[in-house]
Amino acid sequence: MPGEIISIDTAESRLPAGLDLLQAPRPMITGSEQPQSKSGALIMGIVNVTPDSFHDGGRLNADAAIAHGRALAAAGAAILDVGGESTRPGATEVPVAEEIARITPVIEALASDGLMVSVDTRKGEVMTAAVKAGARMINDVTALRYHPDSIDRAAELALPVVLMHSRGTPETMRSMTHYIDLIMDVFDDLSARIEACLTAGMTRENLLIDPGLGFAKKPDQSVALLRGMAHFHALGCPVLIGASRKSFVGKLAGSTVNEELLSGSLAAAMWAAQQGAAVLRVHDVAETVQTMAIFKSLCYKGSI
Repeated sequence: MPGEIISIDTAESRLPAGLDLLQAPRPMITGSEQPQSKSGALIMGIVNVTPDSFHDGGRLNADAAIAHGRALAAAGAAILDVGGESTRPGATEVPVAEEIARITPVIEALASDGLMVSVDTRKGEVMTAAVKAGARMINDVTALRYHPDSIDRAAELALPVVLMHSRGTPETMRSMTHYIDLIMDVFDDLSARIEACLTAGMTRENLLIDPGLGFAKKPDQSVALLRGMAHFHALGCPVLIGASRKSFVGKLAGSTVNEELLSGSLAAAMWAAQQGAAVLRVHDVAETVQTMAIFKSLCYKGSI
């Protein structure tokens, strides 16, 4: 029947109430010089200042991280995501003072170049220190749940915040992968975090969401979330996807060697862009930018 909503699965059957948000134009990412549009996603380059990150842990001290961030920006990254604590599954916590000491000189240098810097942290004190150093965006893998004051600090800072879905801590998340309805459990959890942020005084325009591929997710669950990514547009916030070199890519590619996962990561990025991702968080900026350029040229009319 014309106008009838057909339920294909549990997730879709629960979405009609959010169709107004699903159909609304995606907002500009606050602080970015590039508006989000159908022409493509913004590229967020990863700048780790950690000894134990799964891809580049131990390779980047402050000076090397600054040079790396500048190279990523030159390659086309619109945002540089600086992190001083690995939150990969199994990682151990870093003291606040040490995390601040790791990231502050890197953020100061990159921000002084006029680059848009995001801080990848779950701690309110680190958020505040990073913003003082020049960060203009917050990326929190706990969706502002790590500490009771995190959400209030983020509201006071009034900057864009990425709310990522996860469960537990890096030490415990591997045992927290049971979901009744994967997509809708993640959807409902992110919806609740958005409402908590709005109640705290934050604006929807300053919120981005991330389904958290690999965080309290088995490889097949990460694949299912990426496949069903379009559902999350009904939350009315730009969607960030971080699939770069994660274990589920290796599972699909048949490789456990991180250095062999570039092609698979590019395929995942292209899929996410096709599904309307606003931001792609990646290690390999130049390669992703080139992939997106070809993808956009093939999908949308325009001169070469």
